[in-house]
Amino acid sequence: MSDHRTWRRVAPALADKGYRVVGVDLRGHGASGRGEYGAEIWADDLVETLPGSPELAIGHSLGAMALALAVERLAPERAVYCDPAWEVGENAHAAASAFASFKDAPRAMITGFNPRWEEADVDVELATLAAWDPATAYALPDAYAVSRTPARPVVPSLVMLADSSRLVSPEAAGELRQSGFEVRTVPGAGHTLYRDDFEGFMSALDGWI
Repeated sequence: MSDHRTWRRVAPALADKGYRVVGVDLRGHGASGRGEYGAEIWADDLVETLPGSPELAIGHSLGAMALALAVERLAPERAVYCDPAWEVGENAHAAASAFASFKDAPRAMITGFNPRWEEADVDVELATLAAWDPATAYALPDAYAVSRTPARPVVPSLVMLADSSRLVSPEAAGELRQSGFEVRTVPGAGHTLYRDDFEGFMSALDGWI
């Protein structure tokens, strides 16, 4: 449901380290266009929009799913997947309805779900919800009709998880490690790691930025 504005603290921190940062609004999110929605469509948009062979690519949740499908063509030097939405499966239909109904969530609900957020993050969430097209939610059942978990890392890849992640189980995390991913957890952080604990998130990137 969110867009590039949620990275309001991470982007400047990366820029301070010398990166040129490009923040992405997936189709149907933020200022990006509307149209057909789907996993491969979001991935194709990334490939068509972003400069090739970036030094680093970071994706969160749905963005991590799109990045995984685009990473071979984008060819970044390194990839970071933040609490990736790779496996939704039979829950996709329920998730679609739940997300769509969240379009008009009041401030108190957002604060209640995210007690560790700064007020500025709640402001951003309200703004991104207002800009978001809830039709994207109804693309989820088709998008997750198959597994989106990568079989292997195409480039050196870090998976950063919430504590505890509702999307990547401990067993799945172990399988990712066995297939070549580095897996780290941000202690105490929920799904939106970098908004729950910015300092913890940046510390968990040690060695990757």
